[in-house]
Amino acid sequence: MGTKKSTQATAADMEALAEALRDTVGKFVRSVRAEAGTPTSAQSETLAYLERSGPVSIAALAESRGVKHQSMRLVTSKLEEAGLIAMEPDPKDGRSYLVTLTRQGRHENAKARTARTRWLAEALSHHTSAQEREVLQNALLILQRLTVLDT
Repeated sequence: MGTKKSTQATAADMEALAEALRDTVGKFVRSVRAEAGTPTSAQSETLAYLERSGPVSIAALAESRGVKHQSMRLVTSKLEEAGLIAMEPDPKDGRSYLVTLTRQGRHENAKARTARTRWLAEALSHHTSAQEREVLQNALLILQRLTVLDT
């Protein structure tokens, strides 16, 4: 009797796929940012975090980025000087301040996002076939499903 090849993936197969996916997605994101002229920095990551989270304390920002409070204070000082964030009194604690994104900060985030989207749209248009774009569209559904597992 012949043996039937198992279609079950092993744990090692899943780990190899996971590592390849993580590595490729990371390189993809870095490449898009570099090509679009919007590389990440402590400042850009802080602005993006504020857009997602809303107003937060410097301590919460530092924790979210895995840095010391003093380091985050330096980042926020530069962003405040540039008019991209503002420090507002915390309504729950009059002694504390919350870091908020200004209109200019939202504009900078939108401008960077638009640059990345335009670069990627151009790359997709010139370097992929209709069939490849369909595969990407289907892969997006899987990535979106995986993205919401923790919510």
